[in-house]
This record gives sequence, C-alpha cells and structure tokens, in this order.
Amino acid sequence: MAFVQADGASIYYEALGEGAAVAFAHGAGGNAASWWQQVPVFSQNYRMIVFDHRLYGRSACRPEDFDRTKFGDDLMAILDAEGIERTAIVCQSMGGWTGLRAALERPDRVSCLVLSNTSGGVFTPLVAENIKIARERFAKEGFGNVALHGSFTESHPELAFLYAQISSLNAQLTPEVRTQIAKRDNPVAEEALAALSVPTLLITSENDVVFPPAAIREVAALMPGAELIELPTAGHSPYFETPDAFNRTVGAFLKQHCR
Repeated sequence: MAFVQADGASIYYEALGEGAAVAFAHGAGGNAASWWQQVPVFSQNYRMIVFDHRLYGRSACRPEDFDRTKFGDDLMAILDAEGIERTAIVCQSMGGWTGLRAALERPDRVSCLVLSNTSGGVFTPLVAENIKIARERFAKEGFGNVALHGSFTESHPELAFLYAQISSLNAQLTPEVRTQIAKRDNPVAEEALAALSVPTLLITSENDVVFPPAAIREVAALMPGAELIELPTAGHSPYFETPDAFNRTVGAFLKQHCR
C-alpha cells in the first residue's frame, strides 16, 4: 500500500507479485478493490498494479483538479515510484481514458493495452449517444443496476450487493461532484488513433448497455491492428460478472504481448 503525488492529487496504489508489470485501471463505479477476482490470478505471474483514480477511493484531489487527461500521467507517477520502465495496461470503462492516452503519449512505457467495455475516451457518434443515455440511467438507478446485467443481479444478489458496496467507497464522489466532473469528458480525437502502435485488445460484452458491441466495433475499426473479442452473457462489467472468461481472455493476450 502506497501513495504517490501527481499534479494536484495523492494517488493510492498497491503493487503485488513479481514479473512483467500489468496495471489495472478501474471504471467509474469502482476503485482498486474492484479487481478482487483478478488479483489472485494475475499476481501469480506478473507485477500487478492496482490503484484508485484521482478522487476515487483512497486517492484525493480537489474536484476542480479532476481531469481525465491527467490519468495517464498519474499512472506514470506510480511506475516511476516503483521503478517500472514498461507496463501492460488493462482498462475497464472509465479506466480506458488512462490506458489509451498512456499508449498514445508514452508508447515507450506501454507493452500492450486491453480496453474492456470502453471506447478509451474516443467519442464516435454512437459512443456519445450511448454515454448520454447511460449517465441518465446512472443518475436514476445507480451504477450497479446499469453496469451489471439484470440476469446477473437476479442470480447473484450477494455479488450485486458487493458491487454496490465497492462503489460506495468512493465517498468523495457526491452527486454534486459527479455532475460537475461528468461535464469534463476530454475526448481523444479519432484521428489520433492512426498513431496507435501498441498491441491492443478491445473486449466487449453481449449485454453491455453503456458501450454496446456496435459502439466498440466502431472504435476498434479506427485502431490499426487492434483485436476485438466479444464475451457472451455479461453486461458492462465482465471482469466482475464473468471473471473466468475475462481472466482467460486477458491472460492469453498478456502472455503473447506483455514483456
């Protein structure tokens, strides 16, 4: 457990295991604790980094210092503190803003990139339309009721409760603050993707209503050489809903590209 200072924020992180580095960047409904089903698996073979994005969980910053364009630099500060030259980055939803910017701006420090259920901050027309709808639902129904598929919530009420409890640890994110920061999307320009040189895997899920498969396919088509895999049954959070399938998919990609 450690903290690193990064441009107006105190970033909490943990480093576990040994080997080539893999950083996991959580989504807007989560924090470092979200990866509880990945830590026991990936820390066996990798130097695994989990962290709280600025303003999430145990990471602190003023609401006015919340800026998704700083996510990549926050991760670089963690790598510097740990003496890590290069890392793979596995991103969920909002975490894609971290991974894609890092891959575009510091490809020398990123071995490969996994974008799970995220556009990485690229706002194609279909992505923008779905994000607007999702945010309206988040405000009315809560993250868990949107990010988890309905059938999962019904069949695993105990895990749906855990998901909500993990999300509730983001105590700094009051409804007022969420409304304030939601206005700062800081998109990645579509034309910037032509320069993406890092091996990239996009994961989508059959029942994701936040970033539906059609939206992710639209983004993948803009990324040179990117791979795309669709996982069945899961909603927006396959790392949580179908962890075995998620871990196998990510593990196979890391085995090929993470050095």
